[in-house]
Amino acid sequence: MIKRSFLKNTKLPFIGIGPMSKNCVDASIELSNKDNLSLMLIASRRQIESIELGRGYVNNWSTEEFSSYVRKKDKKKKIILCRDHGGPWQNDKDKKQKISLKRAMLSAKKSFKTDIDNNFKIIHIDVSEDPKNLISNNEKINRIFELYKYCITYAKKRKKEIFIEINFGKEDGGIDSPSELKRNFKKIQVFCEENNFPIPTFLVIRNGNHVLETQNVGQFEEIFKKSSRIKKSKIINCINLCNDFKIMSKIHNADYISDNSIKLHKKIGVHGMNIAPEFGVVETIAFLKILDDNKLDQYKKQFISLAYDSKKWKKWMIKNSDTKKLDKAIIAGHYIFSTPEFIEIKKNCEKIIGKKLDPILKNEIKKSILRYIRLLQLT
Repeated sequence: MIKRSFLKNTKLPFIGIGPMSKNCVDASIELSNKDNLSLMLIASRRQIESIELGRGYVNNWSTEEFSSYVRKKDKKKKIILCRDHGGPWQNDKDKKQKISLKRAMLSAKKSFKTDIDNNFKIIHIDVSEDPKNLISNNEKINRIFELYKYCITYAKKRKKEIFIEINFGKEDGGIDSPSELKRNFKKIQVFCEENNFPIPTFLVIRNGNHVLETQNVGQFEEIFKKSSRIKKSKIINCINLCNDFKIMSKIHNADYISDNSIKLHKKIGVHGMNIAPEFGVVETIAFLKILDDNKLDQYKKQFISLAYDSKKWKKWMIKNSDTKKLDKAIIAGHYIFSTPEFIEIKKNCEKIIGKKLDPILKNEIKKSILRYIRLLQLT
């Protein structure tokens, strides 16, 4: 494996934690500092975005504010700031407006520029989004080349050390073909050699994981349970391919998986795992429990309506699902934590209960993160 500065004294696999809320960010920092453990905070463009491009929904933070907050709180410097799913049409504004490719690529570059300026270490280039949904493999590769060149060149100019993560397919529960992965990565390798750029640090492997609603509907664990030899060997071969290329394999959509599945990811040699929506749901359920325990039915009703009406649950639905309003509100809950309406609900509840709720909510998130840490034997 290629030596990289952030790998020093680090146990693998890495855990990438989606910053679903301020409490989730605080829980991650506190755990990493307490256990002297490197953790990645993997911010999507919807969650955290530059001031120029309109900020994100998490704590209304801009990239600049988020980076500054983490830097001040992370006393032991154990948190690795990462851009997750950076690329064209990867924020809601660009997607809704269906802006042109030229403008979408410019928006992605502006976002990456701010990331690099604010000490994000890992930059995930994801070009899988396209309003037309008809993008050839060659076009994908060319878009990766353009953004890769921009990030490496700008980081060099600013004397910043960054590491690149790439993916080739959409996160749809599929399994990558080793031969296709090899063919695509060789193109990246040639591009890097010709431009004297470092090769990517992480390559995202699609291993069958897929998050919908509040479950992992993917086939990863089932494949290994039933000894599906062809699919199993595909996943193993993709990971071996990464080892051959001296890069690290990264798995996304590792939320809601069983204890056994977590252990399996480590056993087969995965180098990094991303978990995100699970922690938002954990916090939402914890908040609703507090309301139930204190018989705050009026505020519970307000919260459910607010979360449900946001419609942020829509993209997470299983086809033809009969999921109830409450469950949809639980899926969408973390999206509204920074709205004035939710802040008011929370403040009123704290007045009635007579104590701050964040320590309780943060503790529940920590329990969820610690399950992964324990089963991956990282401490």
